[in-house]
Amino acid sequence: MTDLAPYACHADRSRGRLHPEAGGETRGPRDTYQRDRDRIVHSIAFRRLRHKTQVFVSPDGDHYRVRLTHSLEVAQIGRTIARALGLNEDLTEALCLAHDIGHPPFGHAGEDALEAALEAHGGFDHNAHTLRTLMLLESPYPRFAGLNLSWDMLEGLAKHNGPVLHPGWAMREVDALFPMQLDSWPSLEAQVAAIADDIAYDNHDIDDGLRAGLLTLDQLLDVPMVADCWSRVRARYPDLPAEKLLRELVREQIGMMVTDLLDHSRATIAAAGVGSVDDVRQAGGPLIGLSPALAARERDLKRFMYAALYHHPSQLAAASAARVVVTGLFAAYQADPCLMPPEWVAGSRADEPARSRHIADFIAGMTDRYAQKCHAEIFGDAAASA
Repeated sequence: MTDLAPYACHADRSRGRLHPEAGGETRGPRDTYQRDRDRIVHSIAFRRLRHKTQVFVSPDGDHYRVRLTHSLEVAQIGRTIARALGLNEDLTEALCLAHDIGHPPFGHAGEDALEAALEAHGGFDHNAHTLRTLMLLESPYPRFAGLNLSWDMLEGLAKHNGPVLHPGWAMREVDALFPMQLDSWPSLEAQVAAIADDIAYDNHDIDDGLRAGLLTLDQLLDVPMVADCWSRVRARYPDLPAEKLLRELVREQIGMMVTDLLDHSRATIAAAGVGSVDDVRQAGGPLIGLSPALAARERDLKRFMYAALYHHPSQLAAASAARVVVTGLFAAYQADPCLMPPEWVAGSRADEPARSRHIADFIAGMTDRYAQKCHAEIFGDAAASA
């Protein structure tokens, strides 16, 4: 990739992979980060995101977002930002595509249930489980475990929300395997992936909430940022009915947030005087972000979304049912590990915490519908749909 800024990640300066590769393992004219991206896209864990909750559990409608489509939308926003800032688009895209791979079925409800089930055994964190999945569990290659992604990719996934000062057991385990300097800031590409995630779900969850009838335009217009964007949209299309402009509202908000982020980040990068990716890691704070004024408005939007959508009574009921499924599966496999598929039974351990963590690895990899199917087989259909 040409025309990269000096503070971008350069593939030819990558810190390499845990397991050296040469010869037949390097296929085609791709650099390190392009191969990282392709390994994510071709992974089973990435394909499973097709049936994992974004906002709605196992949505009936074909047009609702799931983790897979959300990750693709994050990658689109991330690449746009990276290109504008002179950052490495391929690494940014790979980070965006992989950022949710560690999510268990049913999104945050499933994570809460696994966290409770593993309380005595170190807990569960979806971000650390992303690293665990990519470095240990998904193993398509004959000579080593994991996808053998580059250090730069793994570091970005581990720290995309900032330094990890109190890593849990899963993060400590993968960091011991391939140390990622957890106490420093991540690359700008990783910072872009984190904010692209926020921009995507802030706005696309509005789209899905409106589609589902759980949000109304009148409710949204109580949020100042939304009201301002709606005013601009109505000014451009004064003769069109409101229902024709709802998706234009979402596009307006995304464009406004990306423009603000680029302006603010350029100024922050220039003020920091960074000249390399190592300077970025030692900068002492994030260099990619929204302006303080827009960040405050974005927090107001998030508060609204939690109150109106994520904590909507129908969503809370779905989350409760999801926790029943995950909690029940964990208890069943604890009582009889032979209920798991043979390849997972073969890897079972009798000692704790390895036994419980192995069970959690199996459940975390499930899709929503597979978890529901397994629960129904063990407990009956009525229990699974309770």
